[in-house]
Amino acid sequence: MTHPLTALTDRLGGIAHGGDYNPEQWPEHIWHEDVRLMREARVNLVTLGVFSWSRLQPRPDTWDFTHLDTVMDLLHDNGIAVDLATPTAAPPPWFTHRHPEALPVTASGTRLTHGSRQAFCPSSPAYARAADTVVTELATRYARHPALALWHVHNEWGNHNALCYCDTSAAHFRTWLQHRYTTLDRFNDAWGTDFWSQRYGDWAEIQPPRDTTAFRNPGQELDYRRFSSDALLARHTAEADLLRRHAPGIPVTTNLMGTLEKKIDGHAFARRCDLVAVDHYLTAADPRGHIDLALNADLARGTSAGRPWLLMEHSTSAVNWQPVNVAKEPGQLRRNSLTHLARGADGIMFFQWRQSRAGAEKWHSAMLPHGGTDTRTWSEVTGLGADLVRLGDVAGSRVDSHVAVVFDWHAWWALELEARPSRHLRYPDLVRDWYTALWNLGITCDLVAPDADLTPYRAVLAPNLYLVTDTTADNLHAYVESGGHLAVGPFSAAVDDNDRVRPGPQPAALTKLLGLTVDEYLPLREHTTAELTTGTRAHLWAERIHCRTSTPWLRFADTPAGGPARGGPAVTTHHHGHGTARYVGTLLPEPTLTHFLDTLCRTAGVRPAAATPPGVEAVRRSAADRSYLFLVNHTDRTVTVPVTGTGLLDTPVTDDHITLPPGAATVVQEHHPRTAHR
Repeated sequence: MTHPLTALTDRLGGIAHGGDYNPEQWPEHIWHEDVRLMREARVNLVTLGVFSWSRLQPRPDTWDFTHLDTVMDLLHDNGIAVDLATPTAAPPPWFTHRHPEALPVTASGTRLTHGSRQAFCPSSPAYARAADTVVTELATRYARHPALALWHVHNEWGNHNALCYCDTSAAHFRTWLQHRYTTLDRFNDAWGTDFWSQRYGDWAEIQPPRDTTAFRNPGQELDYRRFSSDALLARHTAEADLLRRHAPGIPVTTNLMGTLEKKIDGHAFARRCDLVAVDHYLTAADPRGHIDLALNADLARGTSAGRPWLLMEHSTSAVNWQPVNVAKEPGQLRRNSLTHLARGADGIMFFQWRQSRAGAEKWHSAMLPHGGTDTRTWSEVTGLGADLVRLGDVAGSRVDSHVAVVFDWHAWWALELEARPSRHLRYPDLVRDWYTALWNLGITCDLVAPDADLTPYRAVLAPNLYLVTDTTADNLHAYVESGGHLAVGPFSAAVDDNDRVRPGPQPAALTKLLGLTVDEYLPLREHTTAELTTGTRAHLWAERIHCRTSTPWLRFADTPAGGPARGGPAVTTHHHGHGTARYVGTLLPEPTLTHFLDTLCRTAGVRPAAATPPGVEAVRRSAADRSYLFLVNHTDRTVTVPVTGTGLLDTPVTDDHITLPPGAATVVQEHHPRTAHR
C-alpha cells in the first residue's frame, strides 16, 4: 500500500513546499497577490485555517465560510493544495464567555483567562462538544473540495495547556486511574501510598498533584502526566475520527514538537496519525543548534518508523518567543531546510506565508516578510523553492540508518520529577550528549520508542532509561541475545513504570544483561568533576559499580581526584548471548564519549555515510534504484569531500570529489545506488 505521504508528494509532483497561510488577517485583494507570489516561490501546499474558529463560527449559532470558500477555490485554481486545519487550538471569545468553567486551572488553583491560544481544559465536556461541532461542519463542507489534500488536526497539542488541575480534570483523572488499576489495592500499591500515610480508601479521595506542603507523591505526578497526555490524545482521536468519517480517503496528521514538547507522549500521537508531521525551531542561543535540528529530524523519522515525514513548521529567520530572537544568517534557511530533507522530510513547510502586521507573532519571520519581495529572505525562499523542484525525485526514498537511540517520554517525565538524586541530571541533555557524539562521528541514527523493533539496527543506544518497563527490558535483552550491540547510560533501569524502585541490586531489570550491580549512586556537585584513567574528567554523576560478569572498559582514577567512585569502573562491557551490552555509569566528557561510541560503532560494523572533515554533515537517502548523498558544511572554511555521482544543485562533482564553500549545502545523486536497511 502506498504511504499517505508518498501519495501526497505524488499528487504535488514532488516535495511539499509552503507554509501556514492566514488570509483572514488580510483584505481580499491581498489574496490574489499571495497566490501569484506563491507560484513564484514554487509553493504547492499551504496549511489553512489553523486559528480561524472565530471567523468560521462568529457566534454560537452562526456560521460563515465565505472567506474560506473563496480562498480554497483561489488556491485550487492556482494549482496549490491545502492542508486544512481544524481550528480547535483557539476557541473563540464567545465560547469561554459562555463556558468559563472550561478554562484551564493551574496547580496553585488559579483559573486562567481568555486572551491567548489553547485556553481550554482538555477534559472539558463543553469544549469537546464545541470542538466536535466545528470539526464536523468543516469536514462535511470541504470533504470533496478539489484543493483538500491533507487534514491538520488542532495545532501543537498541549503546548500551553497540557496540565489542567480543575475539578473536571480531577474527576476525569479518577476515571482514568480506575481503568488503569481496576482496584484500589493495585492503585495504592502502584503509588506506594503507605508512605506518608497517603493510603486511599475511596476513588473519590484522589486529587491531581496540586500545590501542597512538601514533595508530591511521584507516582501521582507521573500518572498525572500520562493522564494529561492521554486526555489530549483522546481529543486528537475524536477529531481525527470525525474527519475520517466525513472525509474518507484524506490523510490525517498533526504537528508534533519533538524535544520542544515534554508534555505529551510523541510516540503515542504519531501512532494515531496517517503520516508524521513536526515543527522545529532553533534555539538562537545554542551555537550548535544545527545538531539539535538533526536530532529532532531523526526523532521525527523514528516516530514514523523510518518512513518519510513532513516538516510542518520551521522559521525562515528569527522567531518571536525567545529572550533574544536572532535572525538566521545568509544561507542558513537553505542549510536548515536541506538538513531536514536529508533526514527524511518529504515536505519543507514554514510558519508562516505572509508576516503578520498585528498580534503576538508579528515579529516572527515568514516566507514573505514585511519588506516584501525586495528582501534577502524572499530571495532565499524562492531559491529554496527552485531547489526543491530539482530534488523532487528524492521524495519517497528512505534514510540509511543502522543505529537506534531509544527515546522515551515516560522515562523523561520520571527522571525529572521532584526528589531525585540530582536535579542537574536532565533527560534531554543526556540524549543530546550521546547524539552529539554520533553527529561528530558522522553516524546517522533513528530515535525510536523503547518498544520499537530493534532487530534492523547494528547498534542501539539508551542514554538514559531511569524508568524501564518489563516490556522494554525484555526488548533490550532479546536484542543483545540475538547479536546486537547495546550501550546504556547512567541511572538507568532504577525504577519500574510506576517510579517504584525495583527489588534487588540496581539496575535490577538489567543486571543480568549488563553483568554488574550498582552499590550506590553518587551524584556530583554541579561544578565538581571526577578524573578518569584517561586523564579526562567526568561530571555531574558517578556510580559505585561492581562488575559481576562484565569487564571494565574505563575506570575512575584511583586517587582523590577520582571522586567518590575512585578506582571503580566507569564504563563496562559484557558479552551476553550472541551480543554485547555496555554500561556508562557517569557523564563522560565529549572526547571520551565520542571515542567510546566510535569504538562501539566500529565493532558493530557501522560507518559514516561519507568521509567528511569535522563539521561537515553527510546523510544518505536511498531507494531501490537510486541513492542521494546530502552534504552540509557547518564550518567557516571551504572543504572537499570524495564522492562519485552527479551534483543536483549548484555544486558540481569534479574528479570524484565535491568542493563546498563555508555554509554550503548540496545533494549528490550517487552513481552506485545503495539500498536502505529497511
